[in-house]
Formats: sequence, C-alpha cells, structure tokens
Amino acid sequence: MRHWFASLLLVCAIPAHAELWGYVDSAGVAHFAARKLDARFKPVLGGDVGALRVPGKADAGATILTWLDIAPEVKAVQPWVREAAREHGVDVELLKAIIAVESSYQKDAVSPRGALGLMQITPETASRYATPAEAARLIEPRINIHTGARMLADLIRRFGSIDVVLAAWNAGEGSVRRAGNRIPDIEETQAHVHLVLELYWALLQQRQPARAQRLTLHP
Repeated sequence: MRHWFASLLLVCAIPAHAELWGYVDSAGVAHFAARKLDARFKPVLGGDVGALRVPGKADAGATILTWLDIAPEVKAVQPWVREAAREHGVDVELLKAIIAVESSYQKDAVSPRGALGLMQITPETASRYATPAEAARLIEPRINIHTGARMLADLIRRFGSIDVVLAAWNAGEGSVRRAGNRIPDIEETQAHVHLVLELYWALLQQRQPARAQRLTLHP
C-alpha cells in the first residue's frame, strides 16, 4: 500500500473554518455533516473543538474513531476495505473515511440520484470501473468497495493531490479540470473535501502516528 503523504509530499493543514459535525442515533448509526444541519448535530472536529467526540453515546468518552473501531457494520466490511486498499494501491484510512462520509457504513444506502452502497457508486462510475457482472451486483459491499477503490486509484493517478482527487470524486473530473485542476468553487464539493480530509487525518494520526506528523492542504 502506498502512503500518499510520503509519495506525493502532501502535507496538509485543514483550513481553520473546516468543521465536522455529527451524532449517533438510537440505532447506533453515526451521521456526519460539514455543518450543523439540525439540533442533533454537535461539533466533532474543527474550529475550536479540541477533541474528537460523538454526542449521543452513553459513554461520554466515546469518539468517532471509537465508533469506527467497534461498530459492527464497520467491522463487518474491514477485510474487504483492506483487500481493496492492498489490491488497488490506496490508503486504508482514506477508503475508511470516504465510506464513513458517503454512507455512514450503511451497505444498502441509495441516494436520490441513484448512487449505491457503501461508497455511493453511480451507474456511470460502475460502467467505467466494474465489469457488467459486478455492476449488476453493485450494492454488494465487496464489489462496491473494490469499484470505489479502482475509481479512487485512477483519480489519484490523474490528479495527484488528495484534496483535488476528493473534489473529482464528488463533483466529477470535468468540474475539476474546468477549475484548473483545483477544487471547484462549489460549496457542496468544498464541504465534502474538508469533511473527508478531517476524518482521514484523524485516522492517520490514530493508525500511523510515526508516519503522519502534519497535514498541509496546498491551494
């Protein structure tokens, strides 16, 4: 597995205004957003928040990272996340962060636009990165994760910097190229990039403290 902080010299400082809000519902599902959507959402990362935490848990010390470690729906798919990361050459932590933001690890998630599964893969994406047989079973977690990992690896080869890769994931390659291979001026896309990067960075600090010392997001 390639480590993109080393290979791409990506040193990242999350912008001061970037925030991560979240809560865990009564079913134990974690919900994430780049802003406070309603009264249930509490600050988790960013701004003046000094520690990771997930409101709504009985244990006041519970955190988003703890949820990602112990939630059954997360643990159930980790073998496939590690397999896809290894096979396609992307970071496990990056895949894990994208899945958390895209679907909160709900394997049957379907968006209003028809994006499916853990990584919210669209039919168009499936036509590029999955075989016809896989596309017909795209909702299955292993197929969904591998398809998303292939797309992520391809975007990394095309754009390099993780922030731009995430923008292309969210807004499409055309939007990124029209913006000069930068994050386009689209509020939803900017929020998505910052949200994934916040969680990715937190996971890197937890998993690889000796290798990830600081993060700087280059314009």
